[in-house]
Formats: sequence, structure tokens, C-alpha cells
Amino acid sequence: MSAAQQLVYQGRQVALLTQHGKQDLVRRPLEAALGCHLVHTDGYDTDQLGTFTRELTRAGSQLDAARKKAAMGMALTGASVGLASEGSFGPDPFGAFMPWNTELMLWVDRLSGIEVTGFAHGPARSLHKMVQTPQALERFAQEAGFPEHHLVLRPESPEHADVVKGIRGTDALMKAFHVAHAKSSNGTVFAENDLRAFGNPTRQKMVLKATEDLMQKLLCACPRCATPGYWPSQHISGLPCRDCGSLTRVTKAQIWVCKPCGLNEQGAVNTPPWADPARCDFCNP
Repeated sequence: MSAAQQLVYQGRQVALLTQHGKQDLVRRPLEAALGCHLVHTDGYDTDQLGTFTRELTRAGSQLDAARKKAAMGMALTGASVGLASEGSFGPDPFGAFMPWNTELMLWVDRLSGIEVTGFAHGPARSLHKMVQTPQALERFAQEAGFPEHHLVLRPESPEHADVVKGIRGTDALMKAFHVAHAKSSNGTVFAENDLRAFGNPTRQKMVLKATEDLMQKLLCACPRCATPGYWPSQHISGLPCRDCGSLTRVTKAQIWVCKPCGLNEQGAVNTPPWADPARCDFCNP
């Protein structure tokens, strides 16, 4: 990384639209790495793009939502660079046994016409349970990482309109439980982790990892035009098995692409020339 690469965003204003405290997470590492100035705005209710508690379903993909946030952040602040964060939750992609969090950080630079994405994936603190007693709620709260991880309660079902978010203390938790229980027609209360970033430290760590991934890409410039974000866009499999020589699904090369100038390069991955037989479909079917 050259000094020129470090100075691309020196002094540039970067808009971040968020209501959930993400500016406090990413400001220091971004400004230290890029020399930019993060401009936070909460001038638009981002819950209108979708909520984790299901009042509004997100329209479109995770990337679509991030693009809307970046565009609105730039419009609200007048900055020419927009940063947006968008998370999603679901079962893990390996065995669907545990909650899983995917975080996306999007960087949009209108002056250079680039869009760069950073990603992070990992286990989530995203639990939910129907409870009928304060004792059952206390057991769930302990499992859910409360009080560091905030909770959400609502009467009788995951879709009930009455919802209390951001519960972070024992007294508030018990008060919310009794109110929800009194409103419940079936004697149960639905409890779940609050997945908004400010109330979920596990998610905060994933947001930071996605930010680190984004910064690595922004600090890698195209060798032809020096545009930031020069990064592999495609992986080519086919590394041969060390034992039988069969082509495996292990990556052997990557395609690096710069959209602004059209540079397209293939580079070998810095790995041994052979794949472990454990990764071979013939040796280890």
C-alpha cells in the first residue's frame, strides 16, 4: 500500500445514516485507516426499510437496503461518499443448527463511481422463546446474554402488535413481562434478543469485522488507474488433489477486476500446489 493510496480519502466526508449507534463502532478505525471524516446522520427512520422484530419486512436484498441507506445519508449530509451497514439473521449455512449473522458494510463513492462491499459472517446471539413465568424468563435471559444483550418482549406470539424493545435491566424486564403477560390471551410471553446493533455486543463485533474487510479492500488500489477497491471478484476452483491428482473444488486462482478502467487479471492463490485429499471428492466422497 503506497502513501498515495492512503491519501485517497484524506479529509473526505463520509455520510453514515444510522439510528442504532453504529457510528460509535466504526468511526475510529475508519478515520484512522483512511483519513476520512465520518459524518453521522439520523435524519431518516431506517426502521422504515425493515425491522428485525417484523413490524416491517425488508423489501429487496440486504445490498438493496444498504444502497438506499447510503444514498439517503449522502442526500441528508451533502457528502459525496456514503457508508451503510445492513445485517441479516438466519440459521447457519453449514447445518442450520445455530443462529447466524451476516453483516454488510457498503461504501459508495459518487466521484469515482465505485461501490465496495465488506462482509462478515458468524454465530449470532439471536435467541427467542415463549415463556409463561418470571422464572422461565430469567432462565432465557441468562441464555440470551442479558443484560449486556438487550431483550424484546411481546404478548402471546412473535407477531403481536404490542412490543417493548431495548430492555436492558432486570427491573425493566420484569415490568415488561407482567405487562405483556396481562395482555396475553394464552398466558405466554414471547421473548427474543434485540438485534439492533447498540443492544447486541455479539453483532457489534461482526459489524467491526465487516468494517475491517471493507477497509482492506479500500486500501487496495488498481495497479492501472489507482482506484480503491481492487479486489478478487471471482474464485476459480480446480486445485489438484495431492494423492490422486483429481481436480478439486479448492480455489486455485482468483480474478481481480477494476470496473472503472476495465482491468481484468487472473492471479494464483498463495497456497500449496496440491489440495489436501480430505478436500477431494474422489478420495473423500
